[in-house]
Amino acid sequence: MSARSLTNQIAFRYRTVDSATGVTRETAKRLAEHLGVDETQAIHRALHDLAVRMLPQYEADDGPLTPAQVRQIKKQAPQGVKRSVRSSLFDTETA
Repeated sequence: MSARSLTNQIAFRYRTVDSATGVTRETAKRLAEHLGVDETQAIHRALHDLAVRMLPQYEADDGPLTPAQVRQIKKQAPQGVKRSVRSSLFDTETA
Protein backbone atom coordinates (compact mmCIF):
# COMPACT_ATOMS: atom_id res chain seq x y z
CA MET A 1 0.00 0.00 0.00
CA SER A 2 1.29 3.49 -0.77
CA ALA A 3 2.08 5.99 1.99
CA ARG A 4 -0.71 8.22 0.72
CA SER A 5 -3.39 5.56 1.12
CA LEU A 6 -2.14 4.73 4.64
CA THR A 7 -2.65 8.33 5.75
CA ASN A 8 -6.23 8.11 4.49
CA GLN A 9 -7.18 5.35 6.93
CA ILE A 10 -8.39 5.16 10.51
CA ALA A 11 -8.40 2.40 13.09
CA PHE A 12 -11.84 0.86 13.49
CA ARG A 13 -12.59 -1.25 16.53
CA TYR A 14 -15.74 -3.28 16.90
CA ARG A 15 -17.46 -3.29 20.29
CA THR A 16 -17.63 -6.37 22.51
CA VAL A 17 -21.42 -5.91 22.81
CA ASP A 18 -23.98 -4.15 20.63
CA SER A 19 -25.09 -0.78 22.00
CA ALA A 20 -26.33 2.62 20.86
CA THR A 21 -22.72 3.64 20.26
CA GLY A 22 -21.35 0.62 18.42
CA VAL A 23 -21.79 -2.90 17.13
CA THR A 24 -19.97 -6.21 17.36
CA ARG A 25 -18.20 -7.72 14.40
CA GLU A 26 -20.88 -10.40 14.26
CA THR A 27 -23.58 -7.74 13.83
CA ALA A 28 -21.55 -6.02 11.12
CA LYS A 29 -21.13 -9.33 9.29
CA ARG A 30 -24.86 -10.08 9.54
CA LEU A 31 -25.74 -6.60 8.27
CA ALA A 32 -23.29 -6.88 5.39
CA GLU A 33 -24.70 -10.27 4.44
CA HIS A 34 -28.25 -8.92 4.62
CA LEU A 35 -27.28 -5.99 2.34
CA GLY A 36 -25.26 -8.18 0.00
CA VAL A 37 -22.06 -6.20 0.49
CA ASP A 38 -18.79 -6.63 2.40
CA GLU A 39 -18.25 -5.25 5.92
CA THR A 40 -16.41 -2.17 4.70
CA GLN A 41 -19.25 -1.24 2.35
CA ALA A 42 -21.80 -1.81 5.14
CA ILE A 43 -19.86 0.60 7.37
CA HIS A 44 -19.68 3.17 4.58
CA ARG A 45 -23.44 2.87 3.94
CA ALA A 46 -24.19 3.28 7.65
CA LEU A 47 -21.99 6.37 7.86
CA HIS A 48 -23.57 7.80 4.71
CA ASP A 49 -27.09 7.31 6.08
CA LEU A 50 -26.06 8.98 9.35
CA ALA A 51 -24.44 11.88 7.49
CA VAL A 52 -27.58 12.49 5.41
CA ARG A 53 -29.75 12.49 8.55
CA MET A 54 -27.46 14.56 10.76
CA LEU A 55 -25.52 16.99 8.57
CA PRO A 56 -26.97 19.91 6.59
CA GLN A 57 -27.33 18.98 2.94
CA TYR A 58 -27.07 22.57 1.72
CA GLU A 59 -25.21 25.76 2.51
CA ALA A 60 -26.73 27.88 5.26
CA ASP A 61 -28.38 31.00 3.87
CA ASP A 62 -28.16 34.57 5.16
CA GLY A 63 -31.45 34.36 7.05
CA PRO A 64 -34.83 35.91 6.23
CA LEU A 65 -35.34 38.01 3.12
CA THR A 66 -35.11 41.76 3.47
CA PRO A 67 -38.16 43.88 2.59
CA ALA A 68 -36.27 45.05 -0.53
CA GLN A 69 -35.74 41.43 -1.64
CA VAL A 70 -39.43 40.65 -1.11
CA ARG A 71 -40.42 43.69 -3.22
CA GLN A 72 -38.02 42.62 -5.96
CA ILE A 73 -39.48 39.09 -6.03
CA LYS A 74 -43.05 40.41 -6.15
CA LYS A 75 -42.07 42.78 -8.96
CA GLN A 76 -40.59 39.96 -11.05
CA ALA A 77 -43.29 37.36 -10.34
CA PRO A 78 -46.10 37.16 -12.92
CA GLN A 79 -49.10 39.20 -11.76
CA GLY A 80 -51.95 37.63 -13.68
CA VAL A 81 -55.66 37.56 -13.10
CA LYS A 82 -56.83 34.79 -10.80
CA ARG A 83 -58.43 32.05 -12.83
CA SER A 84 -60.30 28.92 -11.94
CA VAL A 85 -59.86 25.53 -13.49
CA ARG A 86 -62.88 23.54 -14.53
CA SER A 87 -62.45 19.84 -13.96
CA SER A 88 -63.75 17.31 -16.44
CA LEU A 89 -63.14 14.48 -13.97
CA PHE A 90 -66.52 14.82 -12.33
CA ASP A 91 -69.95 15.30 -13.83
CA THR A 92 -71.19 18.46 -12.16
CA GLU A 93 -74.40 18.73 -14.17
CA THR A 94 -77.55 17.71 -12.33
CA ALA A 95 -80.12 15.67 -14.20
